[in-house]
Amino acid sequence: MVRITNGLARHKRHKKYRRLAKGFRLGRKNVYNQIRLALLKQNTHAYISRKEKKREFRRLWIERISAALRKKGMKYSIFVNLLYKERILLNRKVLSNIALVFPEVFDKILEEVK
Repeated sequence: MVRITNGLARHKRHKKYRRLAKGFRLGRKNVYNQIRLALLKQNTHAYISRKEKKREFRRLWIERISAALRKKGMKYSIFVNLLYKERILLNRKVLSNIALVFPEVFDKILEEVK
């Protein structure tokens, strides 16, 4: 009778997880159970951060537009309202880049809205 072990399969499975946990600290990089939990948590944080990234960029674009408008003596909320009334369909990212890179074009948009 030959004893059948799971050694090779287990070793491969653990090795795969260990490779994913490279760079983790303490037991989270070499203790299999801790690695599994750390990777689960890592994926959760990555998912949440991808959503937060979108919020933060939108906030940045609004801040840039608002700063450019303050120089011209107008409020952001009023500007956006006037944009919608005039049916100028430029999103915040584009408006932010225009305000930053092409201030004279942004001035023309502002004149169009007023």
